Amino acid sequence: MPLDRNAPPLPPVVLRAVPGADHVLTPEALGFVAALQARFGLRLHALMVARARRQERIDRGELPDYLPQTREIRQGIWQAAPVPPALEDRRVEITGPVDRKMMINALNSGARVFMADFEDATAPSFANVIAGQANLIDYRDGTLDHDDPATGKSYRVGPNPALLVVRPRGLHLPEANVLIGGQPVSAALFDFGLSLYHCGRALAATGRGPFYYLPKLEAHGEARFWNEVFAFAQDRMGLAQGTIKATVLIETLPAAFEMDEIVWELRDHIAGLNCGRWDYIFSYIKTLRNHAAYVLPDRAQVRMEDAFLAAYAARVVKVCHRRGIHAMGGMSAAIPVRGEAEANEAAFARVRADKQREVGMGFDGCWVAHPDLVPVAQAVFDAAMPGPNQIRKPRQQWRIEPAMLLKPHQGRITEAGVRLNIQVAVEYLAQWLSGRGAVPIQNMMEDAATAEISRAQLWQWIRHGAPVALEGGGERRLTADWLGELMQAEIVRILDRLGPNGFHRGHYASAARIVQEAATAETLPDFITLPAYDLLNALD
Repeated sequence: MPLDRNAPPLPPVVLRAVPGADHVLTPEALGFVAALQARFGLRLHALMVARARRQERIDRGELPDYLPQTREIRQGIWQAAPVPPALEDRRVEITGPVDRKMMINALNSGARVFMADFEDATAPSFANVIAGQANLIDYRDGTLDHDDPATGKSYRVGPNPALLVVRPRGLHLPEANVLIGGQPVSAALFDFGLSLYHCGRALAATGRGPFYYLPKLEAHGEARFWNEVFAFAQDRMGLAQGTIKATVLIETLPAAFEMDEIVWELRDHIAGLNCGRWDYIFSYIKTLRNHAAYVLPDRAQVRMEDAFLAAYAARVVKVCHRRGIHAMGGMSAAIPVRGEAEANEAAFARVRADKQREVGMGFDGCWVAHPDLVPVAQAVFDAAMPGPNQIRKPRQQWRIEPAMLLKPHQGRITEAGVRLNIQVAVEYLAQWLSGRGAVPIQNMMEDAATAEISRAQLWQWIRHGAPVALEGGGERRLTADWLGELMQAEIVRILDRLGPNGFHRGHYASAARIVQEAATAETLPDFITLPAYDLLNALD
């Protein structure tokens, strides 16, 4: 059971010794995490129960809609607190894991902001999480550097680094290596608490933080939860109320119907909303899992300019600009293709077109996954957005009806699409179990959201008996048995590529089993990373 918020904090028990833990998990820092858990643990448990109950109602036939009880908030004339000067210009943000070398490269990339990601881009082994927190401390102290013994290269943070923003793990995730009262602490409170305790005052003193991205919120009650966490934490740390600023990722379908309410709950602490589009596609499938009318085609045909994704992006801009905060565009996951000039230029052209669409819609900035893409995206925003942002450009002419946020994309489900989903899900999850959260696959930098989409689509297609266009012509319904045959063919392909030793060292058997079980479960599992996390801890 969660801890009683009125009881005095119990001391945390750390189950695993990893490098850097003495520096990060000081008694004072752990005491701060314990205070957060004691204060908010029961609330968090209640919010997760509310998520499950809302999903049960949707499974029974109810569809997401705007909330009648919050109409006055949606229709009211109000704005959030002003965005601080350090966050006024966010035209290009780069995201990546909290790996030391990758953090330095991202900080030096020329992007305005770097999101250090403890969530989908980091495989949350305890060693990775603690190393990431140690890296934040070194960033605070100006000692974040790296000498690579394999290449002889040295990495140092340059004189004008990107602004650091931290993304803690989602509210649904535990940190199984730290127990309080015999129960795992919240991974979200753990990541947030350690980073704020160690770095919050120093960042506030320079006006460069502490800033956060909040992932996977589903309702305005969860935004209220974070607002109360911020208020409590600022009081404990001696920071002025409103010092913490957060950008909320709108990456779940339920949250798309509560954007105004989310901003309202965080109005003293919010800096913007972001289109977390890959997780949003996954959430669309998961939320509407029992509704055959909302089956999606191959992932490649689910494009931002169409159907529910276009309506969602338009609503992000409309709400943000009405409330005086940033509307941040989505991730361009393409990466450079070394040694293939034509393929490389095609990747850059896709990024350029994506950013032109975003800046034309009114977005104030965008995400990229690789340093080489920063100048590509920046050139687009520089040409179309001479000021620091477009917040003063309203988009109130867009009327977004609930049906528009639910409209499915049209297209075909193909055998190639099925095989690709199997390949991407297994490859990513095997890499994740090996400790890597950001993985290049087929010239794209993928994170956990891609694996979630891939396995959720497989489940959806089996659940609703979707017809699959075969490569040799004709159609066939996707079944668990056929999926098993295709999974076996993928395993053979991996064995041919890596050999038996590479296959077993790479955890491909475990990855294939987890994907197969998730895709054929009676009920679509909420997150594939939850069962995978147990195995990751066993392997760590």
